[in-house]
Amino acid sequence: MKGYGLTVRGVIKNSDGEILIVKRHPKSRTDPEMWELPGGKVEQGEHFADALVREIKEETDLDVEVGDFCEAVQNDYSHKRTVQLMMYLEDAKGNVKISEEHTGFMWASLEKIKTLEISTSLEKLLKKRNYEL
Repeated sequence: MKGYGLTVRGVIKNSDGEILIVKRHPKSRTDPEMWELPGGKVEQGEHFADALVREIKEETDLDVEVGDFCEAVQNDYSHKRTVQLMMYLEDAKGNVKISEEHTGFMWASLEKIKTLEISTSLEKLLKKRNYEL
């Protein structure tokens, strides 16, 4: 049986209520070229909130504070299983500058997100939350 990995993702909203999403690299093993919430893997021994702040900084160059719990989803890929914790992030400071892991970013309304090719985890999150974040 495949083990589990823990992944954290952040819901960051701008003053217009739009959500920050990033586009996965075409060479990604999971959900290539799909839009997702920023975040990533929790390293062994790392607290998930610290991992989330670190991943957001690495992927978007934003400084954030972890807010309330949003949702959790499980993904079973061919090569791994993950549990993803989605958290609301607050007080985002800085300008978005994405890492090489992604090929683009956008601030998007939920209506816009519904029209995009989104990652498995983002789709599960939106369905569980009845398309409300």
